Amino acid sequence: MPSIIAFQNITKRFPGVVALEHVSFEVGAGSCHALIGENGAGKSTLGKILAGVYTADEGEIQLDGKPIHPANPLVARNLGIAMVHQELAFCPNLTVAENLCLGDLPRRAGWVDRKRMRDQARAMLGEIEAGLDVDLPISQLSTGQEQIVQIAAALGTHAQIIVMDEPTSSLSAHESEHLFTLLAHLKERGITVLYVSHRMEEIFRLCDTVTVLRDGRHVATEKIADTNQDRVIQQMVGREVKQYSFNHLDGFPGSELLRVENLSSPGKFNDVSFTLRAGEVLGLAGLVGAGRSEIAQAIFGLDSAATGRVFVEGKEIAPGSVTVALAAGIGLVPEDRKRMALVLTMNCRENTSLATLQQLTRRGFVRRREENSLVERYVKRLRVKTPSLEAPTAGLSGGNQQKIALAKWLARRCRVLIVDEPTRGIDVGAKAEIHQLLDELACQGLGLLVISSELPEVMNLSRRILVLRDGQMTGELNRADFSQPSLMRLMAGIEQA
Repeated sequence: MPSIIAFQNITKRFPGVVALEHVSFEVGAGSCHALIGENGAGKSTLGKILAGVYTADEGEIQLDGKPIHPANPLVARNLGIAMVHQELAFCPNLTVAENLCLGDLPRRAGWVDRKRMRDQARAMLGEIEAGLDVDLPISQLSTGQEQIVQIAAALGTHAQIIVMDEPTSSLSAHESEHLFTLLAHLKERGITVLYVSHRMEEIFRLCDTVTVLRDGRHVATEKIADTNQDRVIQQMVGREVKQYSFNHLDGFPGSELLRVENLSSPGKFNDVSFTLRAGEVLGLAGLVGAGRSEIAQAIFGLDSAATGRVFVEGKEIAPGSVTVALAAGIGLVPEDRKRMALVLTMNCRENTSLATLQQLTRRGFVRRREENSLVERYVKRLRVKTPSLEAPTAGLSGGNQQKIALAKWLARRCRVLIVDEPTRGIDVGAKAEIHQLLDELACQGLGLLVISSELPEVMNLSRRILVLRDGQMTGELNRADFSQPSLMRLMAGIEQA
């Protein structure tokens, strides 16, 4: 197929980092072209350059053989280019309709025509068969629902080229299937998709061609039919990624660390009860909106309306207080790292030590030598790619930000660690490292509550899986009973176990 986009010697530098270096390849018209690489390889940066979010320092982009200069997203949109970002960016105080129409608000006699705006927003959501209430504030949506709104916004610009940066990272299995059907329809309409993802099964199912980046450089561009997953992984990481067996599954859980009894929160979840033992990884599965993240936040004390009882090592703790939860040894790595896990204006050192400052402080001053030693240990352990500990967290790739969010709680040495979407937006090499790390923590006697939209991930890691639907527990499966069909049936409410 003829090319529609040609990247020629694209180079982009950030302070202390060369994100892209002389990257050149072409994208076929009407194709689904995968862009893959480890965290920090430059995938998202290249997509943002095409979409006008960043400007290349060197090189040229050609569209249908003609040089283009997308200096900002509006210029890119006028060229027929849109982007679905991995890190969601909306105005949380505005409604779904206002966010969808923000770039082109319908007007009548100089005023915003709110009826037309709502109708326009419903039409945009209807194109992807999403039944969201357009009058809801964005702040009330789950991360997965925000992702759906962002996809609708990109398609609503009538773009002919769409950059999708980890579009399924916040979607459930059911919602992902819906997106895959939508992508097939886009290809039928001749729309070109640059598909950035770490999920191999998606790439080999959806894409025609794959381009591999490593450390900001172009490694290979090949047709999907001419390559395989092992070859692509080898090109991505420059080393063999071995399948890891989880040692904590060979042992036996220890004493009870966490017990939750009749935990409820109005409009979110109801009557949730379970136990978590030392050395155990307990999975929490459910469709987006089932209440998984809300339960995690309530246990951590973020929901003042939550009722019920929470016990840590047999001692009851008062609900609705983060301070009490921290003192009891509970840590939370939330799903949304930018809004809830990190302070992006702080550097890597400050974010990593944030939850441990009390232990690092003497007479009101932080013991900087101890802080540096602590942070260096966990940054090295998680293989965080950063120019230095003083580098701004906002400048790191999404995957490296996720590692910093996890390092913060590892440094605090929590006894109970709740991990919400532990590998969202993380490449295959780093994903294996995170899984190995979670296994090591379980072997050390921590109790881990792991929430994941990826069924293979939650099945591989967990000893037991609790399944939620519409805020209610619909079942609990032991490892011997794990299967994707049985989990999907429980998640969809077809049966209970």
